[in-house]
Amino acid sequence: MNVFITGNSTGLGFGLTEALLERDAIVWGMSRSGCALKPKYDDVLRDRIQDLGSLNSIDEGLDSLLSDCLRLDLVILNAGILGRIQEISHTDVHDLEHMMRVNVWANKVILDWLIERQLPVDQVVAISSGAAVNMNYGWGGYSLSKAALNNLIQLYAQEMPDTHLVSLAPGLVDTGMQDYLCEEVDSEDFPSVQKLRDARGTDDMPGPRAAGDGIIDLLDTLKNDYESGAFVDIRDM
Repeated sequence: MNVFITGNSTGLGFGLTEALLERDAIVWGMSRSGCALKPKYDDVLRDRIQDLGSLNSIDEGLDSLLSDCLRLDLVILNAGILGRIQEISHTDVHDLEHMMRVNVWANKVILDWLIERQLPVDQVVAISSGAAVNMNYGWGGYSLSKAALNNLIQLYAQEMPDTHLVSLAPGLVDTGMQDYLCEEVDSEDFPSVQKLRDARGTDDMPGPRAAGDGIIDLLDTLKNDYESGAFVDIRDM
């Protein structure tokens, strides 16, 4: 299985990469700080350090990373940033622009590159969030960017007929993002955070590796049971 994944240096992306490698996949990874699994899996993990917020350099990075790849069974568009939990009226528009570059437009650049290079891709999974539909107070920029990602995937599904695309909300995952949400954000000011605090340390919030295994186990179901372009919340499956 040939897989390209973004944001695989930490969190869910790291868990997905580890799970894929242990299932004998060949993985091409692109992240801001590089994947620490590279030394252990040097023969099957191709890795490139890439700032996905720098849109003009992504094409060059893809050309270099995927130069020896003839087809991809799976593309996981995982890279993303949370931003600060705060009122949208207090969020600087430049911070929103950066979030949209990483969470949305970088994925457009990647999909455009795949189309232009005519690289066959069987399945695309873009990691979205329940925040894309909940629009909870304080999650403004993140919610906006993930809602835009869902729509981006729906649009590209119409232009990539030979590829099955979905945007997937992976549910609660215990990543570094939760350190900020559970320890620094005031749940009295932003009540939605309390749900995360209550779930942390329980089966409702698995670690990155367990969450990665769960997503990989559902790949066939996503492809066979859901229309290309759909938004799927893993908690509803």
